[in-house]
Amino acid sequence: MAVTAALSLLASACTGQGSTSADDDASKDVTITFWHGWSAPSELKAINDNVDRFETAHPNIHVKVQANISDDKINQALRAGGDRAPDVVSSFTTDNVGQFCSSGSLADLAPFLAKSAIDPAATFPKPMLEYTQFQGKRCTLPLLGDAYGLYYNKKAFAAAGITAPPKTLSEFKQDAVKLTKTTGDSYSQLGFMPNFHGYESTPGRFAAQWGVRYFDAAGRSRVARDPGFAAMFTWQQDLVKALGGFTKLEKYRAGFGDEFGAKNPLHTGQVAMGIDGEWRLGMARDAGMNDLGVAPFPVPDDQAGTYGRGYLSGTIIGIASTSAKKNAAWELVKFMTTDTDAVVSFANAIHNVPSTLAALESPRLDADPGFRTFLGIVRHPDSTTTPSSVNGGAYQATLQDFGYAYESGRSKDLQAGLRGVDSQVDKDIAQVK
Repeated sequence: MAVTAALSLLASACTGQGSTSADDDASKDVTITFWHGWSAPSELKAINDNVDRFETAHPNIHVKVQANISDDKINQALRAGGDRAPDVVSSFTTDNVGQFCSSGSLADLAPFLAKSAIDPAATFPKPMLEYTQFQGKRCTLPLLGDAYGLYYNKKAFAAAGITAPPKTLSEFKQDAVKLTKTTGDSYSQLGFMPNFHGYESTPGRFAAQWGVRYFDAAGRSRVARDPGFAAMFTWQQDLVKALGGFTKLEKYRAGFGDEFGAKNPLHTGQVAMGIDGEWRLGMARDAGMNDLGVAPFPVPDDQAGTYGRGYLSGTIIGIASTSAKKNAAWELVKFMTTDTDAVVSFANAIHNVPSTLAALESPRLDADPGFRTFLGIVRHPDSTTTPSSVNGGAYQATLQDFGYAYESGRSKDLQAGLRGVDSQVDKDIAQVK
């Protein structure tokens, strides 16, 4: 059923160009514009197939799709408004949700959800609900997700006599050392690349295993006050030392191929274990690597009961506050994010995890055991994400910059460094408000 009643929206864009209401008649013939960032042929086919399904179900709503659109271009168009601005936008960058919501550049979706009798908490996994809102305002919805887990080389495991993937970080360290083969000042095989410049080996991915919280109730950074961050950095440094030291690891890392190319070190066997997302399965097979196993990433020994958790992220979708066709735009957003068949077919086609609870249970989902491992990580009650911030991912960049300084020895005092992160994050946020 098309949403034909007017919806009162409270969002207001900082440019002053956003409309405060949705009074278009979505049952009339209308054309809306949808901008997204996908560019690979298989991805374009998948999203265009879903748009075709939508247009078949809504023959009066025509969708003009523009692909390979960056967040910078989206932001410029949302600020400018006008007839050339999109009605619906999708972004790979969950970090920008805070900016989208606080600026009012994307419309508040709460009235639309209420009008359609959709309960977000009963529809989407909890971490995905968290990264699609900011300070209680939901201006985006999840459109497929990403989950991070442990990839391991099954042949290397067998050769080392390791019979199962590690579940705790102490087991992980033992396996990483056992799987490491040195040749002079380098390696013929590295058990794991712990350095923060390693692919996906970021402080945020690692810290999720401790269930850390970045901000307190007042919105202040609490990195130095959360013991999980100090524990994560201590663990990472211990692993760096056990595997040969920062300098030796960095020299080896310089020989890695492109992260998203056929020569990724997981594909070539240069590393025996790695942290990565569900998309790596398809990429590895395309590169001829069929010996990768998948498991949840290990957890701290004192949190062994949380094994199965992981870091979640994903793609978001929303409605431009400048759009004069918000009700019609909502019909597309609703279809793309809540229609189970649409979500499942899209997830299967581009090898991302589904973003609704119903789709996660669908018998039509890819039955590959490795892919199913990531579905378990999404369902796990202790899986987490990084929260939205008014200045996007600046706080994560600050933490990562400290990580680079600490692991290289340029910063030697862990607690002082973490307090410095808090100070810088709070200062950066204050300048935006």
